[in-house]
This record gives sequence, C-alpha cells and structure tokens, in this order.
Amino acid sequence: MSSLRNLLRTVALVGMSAALIAPTAVAQAEPSPADLTRRIETSSAELERVVESYNKLREEIKANEAAVARLQTRIGPLEQQVEQSRADVAELASTAYKSGGLRTADALLRPGGSAALLDRLGAIEQLTRQRQERISGFTADQQRLLDEKARLGATLTRQAAQARQLATGKKQIEQDLAKLYELRRQAYGAATERPEPKAATTEAKNVPAVSGAAGTAVRYAFGAIGKPYVWAADGPNGYDCSGLTSAAWRAAGKSLPHNTRMQWSAVAHIGRGELRPGDLVFYSGLGHVALYVGDGQVIDAPSAGRNVLKRGMNMMSIQGYGRVR
Repeated sequence: MSSLRNLLRTVALVGMSAALIAPTAVAQAEPSPADLTRRIETSSAELERVVESYNKLREEIKANEAAVARLQTRIGPLEQQVEQSRADVAELASTAYKSGGLRTADALLRPGGSAALLDRLGAIEQLTRQRQERISGFTADQQRLLDEKARLGATLTRQAAQARQLATGKKQIEQDLAKLYELRRQAYGAATERPEPKAATTEAKNVPAVSGAAGTAVRYAFGAIGKPYVWAADGPNGYDCSGLTSAAWRAAGKSLPHNTRMQWSAVAHIGRGELRPGDLVFYSGLGHVALYVGDGQVIDAPSAGRNVLKRGMNMMSIQGYGRVR
C-alpha cells in the first residue's frame, strides 16, 4: 500500500511539473512570420486611423486659424466705427447742452410767421431724427463688435482645446509607431524599408499620357514612388496616404484637405466603370486613399515603415471612387 501511495505521489508531482513547464514553453515560443505579418497589418490599419484623425484635427485647426484672421480683420474697422459713433454722440450731447436745445415753445414765440414756424419745427424734427439715428448706429456698431469678439473668443477657446488634443494624438501615434517598428524588426529585420530614390526613375517609362490637371497629378504621384511613408506629411520628402493625394492635386492647382474623410466629402463620387487616371480610390472605413493611374493600378503611401509604391487597387476592400472637381 505504501508503494502505491509513493507511486501516486510521484505521478502527481510529475503532472504538476509538466503543468508548470508547459505554459512557459508556450509563452517563450517565437511568433511565426505569418502571425507577425497579421499583427503588422492590424497595427498599421489602426495607426492609419489614428493618423487620419490627427490630420482631420490639423485641418480643423487651419480652418479655425483662417476664421480667427477673418474675425480680426472685421473687428478692426468695427472698433473704428464704434469710436466714431461714440464721438458723434458725444458731439450731439455737447451741442444740445450748450445751446439748450430747440424747444417747440421757443419756436412758437419767435417772430417770422407761420412759414418760419414750420421751418423751425422741421429743423427740430430733422435734428431729433439725426440724433436718434446716430445713437442707434452707435448701439448697433457696439453690438456687432461685441458679437464678433464673442465669436473670436469661442473660436480661440476651441482652437486651444484642439491644440491639446493634437499633442495627445501625437504622443499616441509615437507610441503606436514604436510598437509597429518593433514588430517590423522581428518580422523583417528592419523597422522601415530603405528609401528607393531611383524607383521613380524606373517607373517614369510607365507614366500614362494624361492631359490637363489629372495628368499633372498622376505625374506627381509617379515622382513620389520610392519615397518613405511619413505620418502627417504631404511632401516633398515623405507622405502619408491623404498627404500624397492632396500634394499630387495641389501640384495640379486643386486644393484637397489633408484627410481621407474630408477628401471623400470634397470629390464627386463616381462608379468603378468611370475611373480615369487622377481619380481617387477610397478604402473601407475611409481610413485610406490612393491615386488611380490606370490599368487597375494605384499609387499610394501604404503605411508606416513602407515606401510610396504603385500596386493593384484591389489590395483591400474599396469604399468608393472620387473625381476631383
């Protein structure tokens, strides 16, 4: 019986040892290349959404800065109007005080007959009306000035809050980038692809003959091939996805916001069968955008760690297609 107990004790100890050792072996297992690739793709997609949110915030701040400039331009003349109106009202008050005003009784007692009386009454009415108009004008100018200053204050407050959000977003992106780059080191031995300055020269022979502004945008995109993905950048040394499309069309004289969702709102939506070189291809969730260059190909800034490249447009689920107006 003692031997049986010893045997059972030994079996139990071996089982416990196996249970303790097995998880350690699993935890220490290296992720496979396929698993790393999936994690990189997931991290890249998440990072791109964060970057595009950051870009949207920057576009909103630019719009607010323009609004502040417009408000300040209006406030200057309004302040001058208020000062002039204040001076006019003060002058009227001073004149009325010194002269004692024109009273109806004075007008009735003065000689000159009914015609002179009517003239004097008309003058009284006109002076009274002018005084009232000046006072009303002063009040209206004051109110317009106060309203513009209130709008300016609200815009500046909103802008300050957005600037704080921007700083927070930047920290988040930098943290996400560090994780993504570490994954790329594990998978590929390097955090980023080496820039390929000759890639654009190699692709130059493939640039389609496209006329007009679309042709300019397409040629610009071909010239960006091989340059690195740089988050929140719109050239000339690096790009993110919406930065590349906005830069390409800026070269063609058209303004596109540096944000995928805003670009989707700015373009005319078209069908797949209508695609022409220079059109934009938007991807699921509006987290990515590319420039169509013909033959089912697009040029895009793919994700952090990679370079601008030309590739088939069906690399991910497509949301829709747009033509720059």
